[in-house]
Amino acid sequence: MLYNTKVRFDFIKHRKKFFMFSMILTLIGILSVSIFHMNFGVDFKAGTNMDILVGKKITQVEAKEILAGQGYTNIKTTVGGSNGDRVSARFDEVLDQAKVQAVEDAFKAKYGDKVSSEVNVVSPDMAQELGVKAIYAVIIASVAIMLYVMIRFEWRMAVAANIAILYDAFVVVTIFSIFRLQVDLPFIAAVLTTIGYSINDKIVIFDRIRENLRFSKTKSPDQIGDLVNQSLWQTMARNVYTVLAVLLIAVCLFIFGSESIKLFALAKMIGLASGAYSSICIASPLWMVMKSKQKPSTKQAAKKAV
Repeated sequence: MLYNTKVRFDFIKHRKKFFMFSMILTLIGILSVSIFHMNFGVDFKAGTNMDILVGKKITQVEAKEILAGQGYTNIKTTVGGSNGDRVSARFDEVLDQAKVQAVEDAFKAKYGDKVSSEVNVVSPDMAQELGVKAIYAVIIASVAIMLYVMIRFEWRMAVAANIAILYDAFVVVTIFSIFRLQVDLPFIAAVLTTIGYSINDKIVIFDRIRENLRFSKTKSPDQIGDLVNQSLWQTMARNVYTVLAVLLIAVCLFIFGSESIKLFALAKMIGLASGAYSSICIASPLWMVMKSKQKPSTKQAAKKAV
């Protein structure tokens, strides 16, 4: 017998609980996004980003004091550079040349004439275009993955995998919406890489399921469920180690990284955790449900009749 029915934990048996939990979380996410929307950063709404090279070491407190003197009290600033001499400030409005010059002059008044700045302005049209392209990127990635899995495996696995990876992406969106975390271009990069890591786990599991199907004579839904459970446990160690390795890196980036990369790392951490969950608790049980409803082929029906 290829697989053991006495599995340590029966994921298939508890699939309805996993489906219910996932649907509730998805509903909460839909309500949150619909009511509170997303906290878009300057990349997805009109605004100005100034990178100011001071030439001397500066702290965030000093930078915020200078900006507050110009009337900007709620500006997100990041101090970086090789010697802590560069300030990145994000403004929620499009600054004209006079306001940009006033900010630069305020830094020059304290740190000298060597102060220089680089200004990036996102217009309303550009912000809208970036948002649309971000949505297209997620859709194109999902469709490409579905086509690959459909060709490489079968359409049921493709549907199950795509539903699961879209769920993973939406979990990240939900968490950022609920806690009002800023959404910018690094966030989109985190969502796309989440999709990539998520599909990797699902491909590993589906490949083992397909291999086990070749050497088993599954007839009833219970037998298919036992096979899926065994396949999950056979690939569990590999998937867990892979996720933990990447998760460890993401945690280090979140703890030790600069302010500009913390939200990217956080989105990665959420996506990795969700991807590991969906591979085991959504994609595989969902495939099992669809596979169990498959009607026997004409040849199989003829053999049973004989």
